[in-house]
Amino acid sequence: MNRFAFGRLPGVSAAAIAMAAAAFAMTTVASTSMAAAGTAAGAAARATVIDVVQLLRAGGCGGTVPAAHPLNHSALLDQAAARWASGRSLSSATQNSGYRSDGAAGIHLTGPQSSAAQTLARSDCAAVTNRAMRDIGVYGRGMDTWIVLAAPYVVPSRADASTLAARAVELVNAARARGARCGSRWFAPASAVRLSGTLDGVAFGHANDMAEHGYFEHQDRAGRSPADRVRAVGYRENLVGENIAYGPKSADDVVQGWLDSPGHCENIMDPRFAEMGIAYAPGRAVKHGLYWVQVLAAPRG
Repeated sequence: MNRFAFGRLPGVSAAAIAMAAAAFAMTTVASTSMAAAGTAAGAAARATVIDVVQLLRAGGCGGTVPAAHPLNHSALLDQAAARWASGRSLSSATQNSGYRSDGAAGIHLTGPQSSAAQTLARSDCAAVTNRAMRDIGVYGRGMDTWIVLAAPYVVPSRADASTLAARAVELVNAARARGARCGSRWFAPASAVRLSGTLDGVAFGHANDMAEHGYFEHQDRAGRSPADRVRAVGYRENLVGENIAYGPKSADDVVQGWLDSPGHCENIMDPRFAEMGIAYAPGRAVKHGLYWVQVLAAPRG
């Protein structure tokens, strides 16, 4: 979960919430009495909903929960809210809006807009004040308002590679130490593998090539196999294995996904392997998630 630093703000009184609701009501009147300025009125109503949410976050719903940092308004989440209102699931609506989310929450309000502040404070305080959320989008139609709160997904940088590799090898060795069932086959505990900078480089080369050109195969565009790529850098091997994945956002997720897949699990648990490398690269073609490559090897002699 993301962590944020912020100063605690004073609680918000019931009177302040009532004032926010009154402002909301005035915006609603303006939007219904000025048809020619419908777009501007809609934007004003959206801004007022956001102001109410910000007020509740700043005061911790009147001091009942810890205060939370302000949210950023996202036009992409406005689109997500509109898609959600049209009947799509929240996750699909958020993804299809183009917003890259690490988590999202939705609130659907039905009834007079003037009651939004009281409704949010009474029934949706936990969602409104969730400190993991960073951005907000709103869509309104008639008596209904859809609010989407989200935390953006931040692609790990290359500077994070050594930390994620260390975590991955820790998880791999934990699995090897306890033994594992890979589909119908049981693997007894095996000795630990060690990280290899050479194999890290081979893994990154293939992950980066897949990410740049938008393919997902063990064989690269030059027709080389994992063993070919390992030999090309001068690594002398008796055996090479490779796992690839697309989409996981963390070392924990990718290793667990491999362990849940019999063939990938067998590679991880093979007692003949003594070294491994692992790398990731963000997609830059059709797909923009992370491409992961794990190379396992039994070095010669």
